[in-house]
Amino acid sequence: MLKNPKKADLNKDGKLSGYEKKRGMAIEKSMAAQDRGKPMEDKRSNFMGGGIAYAGGGRAMKREMRAGGGPGLYANIAAKRARIKAGSGEKMRKAGSKGAPTSANFRRAAQTAKS
Repeated sequence: MLKNPKKADLNKDGKLSGYEKKRGMAIEKSMAAQDRGKPMEDKRSNFMGGGIAYAGGGRAMKREMRAGGGPGLYANIAAKRARIKAGSGEKMRKAGSKGAPTSANFRRAAQTAKS
């Protein structure tokens, strides 16, 4: 049972929903572990491959390098798709939105593509 149900009541209606109970219990468990001096684990980064940005299904993916020194456009797209499939909660940007690759980016990537 919760030690402090008032803090777990997120919408302040005096009743605890199932979500609020589970959330409160998880927070209390985490805080108790912290009080005992145990190191805290980041469950999400373990799930995502140990915090590596290029992760797919819990394993780190090989980074493909392009001539400029970093991964290319298609490597970045493949890495993001892998992270999404692994459950990162990210979404692909829509064409034309800010930060999404433009047609010029794809043309430039096609020029450096290996045959």
